Amino acid sequence: MTQLSYESTSRTVKAAGLTLHYHEAGPDPRPAGPAVIMLHGGGPGASAWSNFGRNLPVFAGHFRTLLVDQPCFGRSDKPELDKDYFSYSADAITALMDELGIGQAHFIGNSLGGGTSVRMALNHPDKVARLLLMGPGGVSVNLFAPDPTEGTKRLFEFNAAPRPSKEQLRAFLGVMAYDQSIVTDELVEERWASATDPDTRAGSARMAASFANPAWAEDWMLWREAHRITQPVLLTWGREDRVNPLDGALVALKTIPDARLHVFPHCGHWAQTEQADEFNRLAIDFFSH
Repeated sequence: MTQLSYESTSRTVKAAGLTLHYHEAGPDPRPAGPAVIMLHGGGPGASAWSNFGRNLPVFAGHFRTLLVDQPCFGRSDKPELDKDYFSYSADAITALMDELGIGQAHFIGNSLGGGTSVRMALNHPDKVARLLLMGPGGVSVNLFAPDPTEGTKRLFEFNAAPRPSKEQLRAFLGVMAYDQSIVTDELVEERWASATDPDTRAGSARMAASFANPAWAEDWMLWREAHRITQPVLLTWGREDRVNPLDGALVALKTIPDARLHVFPHCGHWAQTEQADEFNRLAIDFFSH
């Protein structure tokens, strides 16, 4: 397996008036066909590398692969938003693809990134080949689990605290995972350094404000438009997901015309980490057809 580091894959591009940071790797020469773009979730200190850095070497053996820091996260710009977050981020990703000469891509979206991926398919359908959504936001409707979920409560607690603590961050990360051994001191320290950065805090607040704006409420309720998705969709869920619980998959599965569902046992909200080998095989097979 190719050894790829944060530094060796780090890139920036100016697109849609934003500086966007991403990681890129892949076969040389670049293969024909769609690239793969991975979009991360929205927790404290989240970034493309934090979510998908360990998956990149495997995917890069098959596809031109990009892990993108969405607007308001990582080392990308953190602007004031003029529309709902999913639409804003989808527009930014589209501009990034245009700048890099990527005509079409498969998308992997985790949580918040799942919502952006769905909005990509709805607003920029020619850019999207296939979608793999992992506990996605927007199309997940909790039919049985209470709202807000445990994970959402922990997220609100951290973001609302004037001076959040490492204990609050560890509690949030603990809800993400079924296997608590992956919530290491190293992971907590890595996420803490990013989550408490003033620039990151500002980005998180701007992202959250877009969801609280009543004028844009219907725009992020993607389940209302899911019937318009024409691409093949693979819904993936951790059976023990405490952020977007498994029952949230049912409306999406019924509504999206070309949807199938894979459930990972012994798995929370981070299937790409907790069930990495199975997740990688599943995604590569889905994107190769």
